[in-house]
Amino acid sequence: MVKRIVKKSLSGGILNSEEIAVLFKTKLFSYDWSLIQSASRQMCEKTSNGFAEVHAQVGLDIAKCSRNCRFCSFAACNKVFKESIDLSAEEVARRSVEFENDGANAIYLMTTARYPFQKFIEVAQEVRKSLKKDTILVANIDDFSEKQAYQLKDTGFSGIYHALRMGEGVDTTIPPEKRLQTFKAAKAAGLAIGTCVEPVGPEHSIDELVEKTIITREIYPVFSGAMRRIPIPDTKMAKYGVISEAKMAHIVAVVRLATGFEVPGNCTHEPNVIGIAAGANVIWAESGSNPRDIESDTKGKRGMTVQQCRELFQEAEWKFLAGPSKLFTLGKSN
Repeated sequence: MVKRIVKKSLSGGILNSEEIAVLFKTKLFSYDWSLIQSASRQMCEKTSNGFAEVHAQVGLDIAKCSRNCRFCSFAACNKVFKESIDLSAEEVARRSVEFENDGANAIYLMTTARYPFQKFIEVAQEVRKSLKKDTILVANIDDFSEKQAYQLKDTGFSGIYHALRMGEGVDTTIPPEKRLQTFKAAKAAGLAIGTCVEPVGPEHSIDELVEKTIITREIYPVFSGAMRRIPIPDTKMAKYGVISEAKMAHIVAVVRLATGFEVPGNCTHEPNVIGIAAGANVIWAESGSNPRDIESDTKGKRGMTVQQCRELFQEAEWKFLAGPSKLFTLGKSN
């Protein structure tokens, strides 16, 4: 059955929920597991013209966030950070230019949900002026309205990163409908969307993996993929632990086959060779705040450099793109 489903996907067929579930249930290290990963790699190379991309994210602030996403180090309920820290516009611009000079294909600006939208626009304007005209700029921020989406577009953002997360509305205080509304607002303003199935933990069911995979497919993102949850020490969710990179690579591969040829990119996070080999062609370098880190600056800790990301792509036999991201121009716009 797995062979038939894989053949259907590689032939351009759209997998239904039952077929996606069969792929997710496949036993690790079996023949079918290897077939799924091989097919995922083939599809990803075809959809991205054989090139992988290193994107880079600058975290602008640290604060006790009222959204209380229990998997996040910023959540007020997790009591990780006791003081608020905001990088200056000059520092954000400096770090962004550094990533650009290092060869990142896109620059992401990330904030906690408490960060004022207008302040974000003002900082982004400084960053945009500091970067090359064709450098891709991406916003990773709280939910926003259609009016705000147009402001992001006018500021020079090509797209956003946004996700309807695993356990949304249960492990977070954010209604799933609000996340879906933000997708619609971004589309209306012409902002491309990057997303993925995240953050995945050992306790998540096949049904939820299927549900979130289909949601990512239906918003026609420029990339989907999957990210595993990194346990924040001494928090309630830490008891669930973390899934292995081998299991994560399987999930990444299934998402690739389920999203099909209309989604050009496929990501994995945090960066790892087996996930990249299995069909992920987008990974991130990081600087500043990081929702998976308990350090105030993730650079040199959990956050990788652009060069380290490129080395992982080389280990997995990927060619990596030079210059601005192509994924943010390859995706379907509707």
